[in-house]
Amino acid sequence: MALTSALLTGLSGLDVNQTALNVIGNNIANANTPGFKSSTAVFTPQFYVTDAGASAPSAQFGGTNPSQRGLGAQVASIQKNFSAGSIETTGVDTDMAINRDGFFVVQGGGQAYTRDGAFELNSQNQLVTTGGQFVQGYGVDSSYKIIPGKLQDVVIPLGAASTAQATQNVNLSGNFNAGGPLATGASILNSQSLTVVGGGSAPTAGTLLTDLADTSANGTSVFTVGQKLTLNTEVGSQDLTPQTFTVGAGSTLQDLQNFFQAGLQIDTQAPGGANGLTPGTSLVADPNNAKGVLLTITGNTGSDNSLSLNASSFVDTNGDAPLSFAAGADANGNTSNPVGESINTTAVVYDSLGNPLNVNLNVVYESSNNSGTTWYYTATSPGNVDPTGSEIVGQGTLTFGYNGQLTNAANAAININRTGSGAASPLSIKLNFASTTALASLNSNFAVNSQDGSPMGSLNTFSVGSDGTITGTFTNGLTRTLGQLAIATFNNPQGLDDQGSNLYASSGNSGAPIISTPLNLGAGSIQSGSLELSNVDLSTEFTNLIIASTGFSAASKVITTSDQLITDLLNANR
Repeated sequence: MALTSALLTGLSGLDVNQTALNVIGNNIANANTPGFKSSTAVFTPQFYVTDAGASAPSAQFGGTNPSQRGLGAQVASIQKNFSAGSIETTGVDTDMAINRDGFFVVQGGGQAYTRDGAFELNSQNQLVTTGGQFVQGYGVDSSYKIIPGKLQDVVIPLGAASTAQATQNVNLSGNFNAGGPLATGASILNSQSLTVVGGGSAPTAGTLLTDLADTSANGTSVFTVGQKLTLNTEVGSQDLTPQTFTVGAGSTLQDLQNFFQAGLQIDTQAPGGANGLTPGTSLVADPNNAKGVLLTITGNTGSDNSLSLNASSFVDTNGDAPLSFAAGADANGNTSNPVGESINTTAVVYDSLGNPLNVNLNVVYESSNNSGTTWYYTATSPGNVDPTGSEIVGQGTLTFGYNGQLTNAANAAININRTGSGAASPLSIKLNFASTTALASLNSNFAVNSQDGSPMGSLNTFSVGSDGTITGTFTNGLTRTLGQLAIATFNNPQGLDDQGSNLYASSGNSGAPIISTPLNLGAGSIQSGSLELSNVDLSTEFTNLIIASTGFSAASKVITTSDQLITDLLNANR
């Protein structure tokens, strides 16, 4: 009986060590499997046979211990080692690793969990595992804000188009030279002396253009019906959008005045400086001819608002110029003198369809006192839809304290009329002058820091933050949140049910999954462009391999020895 028991005991040793060899072999086979967690076979003795029980000591007897024979070993459990593996940088955007605790949540025939972050995008731009399970996370709403609490497939739509975004804010910075001269002068341009055909009286604003004549041209009309004239010039160093005027049968001198005022982008609401200039157009009596008037154009103050109209600035299709202009004086005796500190800058903004529009900002040094300085700004845009041709879209006043810091920005907003363009109209934009100053300097510097509009673009690249937030970068420069990865943690990860393919399922002893986002509720962080390597330690596995093979060999010796003894016993009885 004892020899037969020894055979069975040796067999149990073969069995448990064989199991250990299987576990070790699996560990070694997966030494290069991303996210793989090694296992260890844990043995425990099988039941014991008691040959003699224990006896208690007494006054006459010292007592005896029990006499027991073990009947071999059995596998108590195969334990998972969930310690983190090393993290290797791969540079692949879809590869992800978890630092510290947690599992990626995946869906494919049921919810499962994995540490293997070797993900890829399928044909539908869904993030999936190498086995095709959908990676789970949280989506975004129409404002690109994360929708918490509702798991869904993670989608990264590379190549997908983004809608255009109208500009709402423009941020400006720079310094206006408070050490420069006040803007007290402006360009004053006078036309040749104009009279009425026939010389009967001086022209007025209501005089028809076809009735206008040059006082030195023997009463011949300077305009004809159907004549098409183009105004093409500049203000300061800024080229203006060419404007066209067609002489109609009812066109008046006032119509022409309005055309020049709009075409030259003269801000009639701007201050006229210390000399009381009146920006705009007017008719001034010719001091040399009682029946003649001068068409006078008064620009805005500041050197950057200087005007010039040469022989080719206002011509018809034949290149003929019906009017000639030269620097002169206004009705109050102010002469042309465009001086004073001023500066321009241009911002590119976008309407709701993504059309780019230029907005030119001109800032002029208006006045100063013991409290600080005052500057006046005018904004113009060629994209402004106005029947008169005016490009002025806003104007306001900037006040700076005696320390050069901005104290007030009145009317710091512009409205661009986009009627008929297909875009939302008006395009309303706030101007932020908070980063501007007015300090004495060698010169002014004024620039656009940023604006929040954009044209249409397509998703070009993406990145994943440590908190699992997926951020997409579009070709138009926009960045948008596309979603956030979900992470599951367990009170007892050792209790997870290994489903193979690096997937785990919850079990009765693992506890329910606690699903949140990375860095929350005990979950680790995400390292993108990286993979967690297997945590198999080959040196340990080779050592365990020797121990298990030695145990297997030793157990087999028990069997062969018992078999030999049984054979000897049988032979002795012949």
